[in-house]
Amino acid sequence: MTGAFALGQAGLLKDTECTTHWRCVKELQIQFPAARVVADILFVKSNNVYTSAGISAGIDLALAILEDLKGPLFTHKVARGLVVYHRRSGKHNQQSIYLDYRNHINPQVHEVQDYLIDNLSKENDIETLASLAGMSARNLSRVFKEKTGSTILEHLTLLRKEYASTMLNNP
Repeated sequence: MTGAFALGQAGLLKDTECTTHWRCVKELQIQFPAARVVADILFVKSNNVYTSAGISAGIDLALAILEDLKGPLFTHKVARGLVVYHRRSGKHNQQSIYLDYRNHINPQVHEVQDYLIDNLSKENDIETLASLAGMSARNLSRVFKEKTGSTILEHLTLLRKEYASTMLNNP
């Protein structure tokens, strides 16, 4: 299971908010009914007990602890050194626009997705994206929708919303 289960076994989750990986939330609540299990959140700090929703969320938790101890500038430098592009707060949910739409192996669509992430504020017209992918605009639109389940514009809008949410939740 996860580290939260070890904390529960040790009796540290009684009357304490906690979280775990989304696949284990229900089981954690069943095994430790006195715990206040929070679903769909990256990490929780409660009653001097820190829990996260997995390894990646653990990095976000570690950065949050570091920020409490050393401040945002120091933490920013550490995050850059770790090549962590976005420090997420505990309020972020466990779904990720950066992962949920990449469950395919099409390298051209991955290249377009990476370009969009790096160029959120640009116009990002279909001709430029199609040229980047080495496809016609019509074919790129069709393949992108087929592989990701969303249009390029829908995907770009979700990326921009996620970025705005990240900026609002971070100093």
